[in-house]
Amino acid sequence: MTASPPDRSIRHTPGGRGHAYRPSLDQRVPVVPIAGDVIEVRALVADGLGDVTLEVDLDDHVESFPAPPLVMAGDGEEDDDSHLAAAAAAGEQVEGMHPVAVELGPYGPGQPVSYRWVAGDLATDWFTLEVGVWLPTDDVMRIQGPDGADHLVDDFATEVLVAEGRAVRARFALQLGDDEHVMGLGERFHALDHRGRSIDTVVFEQYKDQGERTYLPVPFGLVVGGAVSWGFHVDTTRRCWFDVGASQADLLVIEVELDPEDPAVDLSLYLGDPGEVISAFLDDTARPAAVPSWVFRPWASGNEWNTQARVEAEVQRSHDEGVSMGVIVIEAWADEATFTAFRDARYTPRADGKAFGLDDFEFPADGAWPDPVGMVRRLHEQGTKVLLWQIPVLPVDVPADRLGAEQLAHDRDVLVDNGWAVQEADGSPYHNRGWWFPGALLPDFTAPDATDWWLSRRRYLLEEVGIDGFKTDGGEHAWGDELRYADGTRGVETNNRFANLYAEAYHRLLAETGTEGVTFSRAGFTGAGAFPCHWAGDEDSTWQAYRASITAGLSAGVSGVFAWGLDHGGFSGEIPDPELYLRSAAMAMLCPIMQYHSEYNQHRSPSRDRTPWNIAERHDDPTVLATYRRFTEIRERLVDYLDEQYHAGIERGLPLMRPLALMWPTDQQVWAHPYQYMLGDHLLVAPVAEAGVSEWSAHLPEGEWLDAWDGTPFVGGRVVTVAAPLDRIPAFVPDTDAGRRVAALLR
Repeated sequence: MTASPPDRSIRHTPGGRGHAYRPSLDQRVPVVPIAGDVIEVRALVADGLGDVTLEVDLDDHVESFPAPPLVMAGDGEEDDDSHLAAAAAAGEQVEGMHPVAVELGPYGPGQPVSYRWVAGDLATDWFTLEVGVWLPTDDVMRIQGPDGADHLVDDFATEVLVAEGRAVRARFALQLGDDEHVMGLGERFHALDHRGRSIDTVVFEQYKDQGERTYLPVPFGLVVGGAVSWGFHVDTTRRCWFDVGASQADLLVIEVELDPEDPAVDLSLYLGDPGEVISAFLDDTARPAAVPSWVFRPWASGNEWNTQARVEAEVQRSHDEGVSMGVIVIEAWADEATFTAFRDARYTPRADGKAFGLDDFEFPADGAWPDPVGMVRRLHEQGTKVLLWQIPVLPVDVPADRLGAEQLAHDRDVLVDNGWAVQEADGSPYHNRGWWFPGALLPDFTAPDATDWWLSRRRYLLEEVGIDGFKTDGGEHAWGDELRYADGTRGVETNNRFANLYAEAYHRLLAETGTEGVTFSRAGFTGAGAFPCHWAGDEDSTWQAYRASITAGLSAGVSGVFAWGLDHGGFSGEIPDPELYLRSAAMAMLCPIMQYHSEYNQHRSPSRDRTPWNIAERHDDPTVLATYRRFTEIRERLVDYLDEQYHAGIERGLPLMRPLALMWPTDQQVWAHPYQYMLGDHLLVAPVAEAGVSEWSAHLPEGEWLDAWDGTPFVGGRVVTVAAPLDRIPAFVPDTDAGRRVAALLR
């Protein structure tokens, strides 16, 4: 059939813009239909363009269908007044167009269908699709595992989805016993045990209320509760779906996107105790990296700390109040254009994009950052390490009169002219399709020259300014299976890798400059723990978000991310009340990274900083500050214990923050207390996770235990109830010399 010239007044992209969970306004749903599916074909048409129809050619018979308007709700919460919420709610930019849709089918397996959009004399190209069919196969699975692991693979027929003459997906099943529970699969907010749920593996930025979406998926699961613990790893960076007993209670059905050049599934199976299973998985992928001991000191941050004077004042206030601050993360330091120069710094832009050194900058005395080197030196003298915020984009919507805008334009030219940006399928530069920094260019970290150039522009911050690392935020901006990377891969296999490649590049820079520092990332994939550290991302100040963050930390640890923390007390919206703030601070005191942070609030009054003094002052409750001061004192005493246990755990395959099921895999009672965990070998933590309580029940596994605060002895194998004042998180130690030494650090 002869194609008509395409018309830009009608836009249809069969695969959509790449949003993992919400179909685009101009795509086909589903992209690859199977027999029996009803297919919704969508398009965006120019406002004022009337009588739009969809012509469908089925077996050389063409039929026209009128296209009614499509109504779709936006993302985000309407009552959220934060600056990020507004961006997240914006959705797709339709630019004078409106969506229409036509439903087709269902059709039979393998049936070819062609269609095009028509409006008067205008018509798009013809699009074709072939209805897919699932077919049994014997040769798609490549299984690695110890003797005796084969029984884990169910006799559920392995199948491949065939469409347009090629295998595009495979699915198979693993057996689940009645008492088995499935943990891991990345940093997960919805539940510690995935049994009865369906989830997938896509690096995705869900602004708050993550639910079953995550910044950091990993296709590795640990199964405990049966006679022997076991694990599985689908060795792919492509999207996977896990039906964990949701459709059939005794089966874990796994669906995997296939490489058409090598349509096979590489599955590794592991047997042993939980630590042995995780350790074997880490041997196959990447072990968590060592971190300097200062990582385990208290961290602080606030997005409105956007001047040198404000940063130094907050650090000084912390020291004056007796609140330890071991690390400060400075987010709003840069020009919001290049993200390499301090805001207000004066310099001569370089069209060639070559790196600047410190001497190339002038820092005005009345500017936001008059003396960055002196500031970092003074912070170091106060015992505080410094991380600077980063984002892996070059934005396009920066006002021309902003300092840095001219250099940004040159940098974009350098990135594009050298082919160093992530690219669309046609070779043009990819522009971010997400809601944060929409339209921005992404550096291609698979291109060595691009990576070298990107890092060279940040080198002076380490070598001359003297900072200690970077908060490597973002990493979730690559959308679309069709994207192209310099190493020859496509988006379908490298979009999930992007966050790791980004953090890995910055770790290389730390090593090259001899900096004993870290990155602090939100996103990642398999092996993310090799580029520590990580935090749980954006959350409101609610009890629900607090509980979800605990779950995220426990799941992340099982999945190989050991140096993890949360924004305790929440990050976004109104500040928490004293109870939630102190309960979450107490939990953070006894987790790998203790940090508070707050979202930008337009400098409105009253302040929404999560500093303990702001919480105390806003609520007229001085006990908040006194209690938080004590928490940081305890945290400082725990640094050596945390450091030793973290690094010992790397060798043993045990995260620092461990679900109880890692240590007692057959104790079915632990699942009634999913927020409890071991912090290393010798400290059982039972965070208070509900409002309005003065005592708390905790499950103690078999053994002899002591209340970590007052030494009260308990016999394990039962639930105990202890007093839980706001200044004391329920915690227990084994009745051993080592346990008593840890308890002494808390008192």
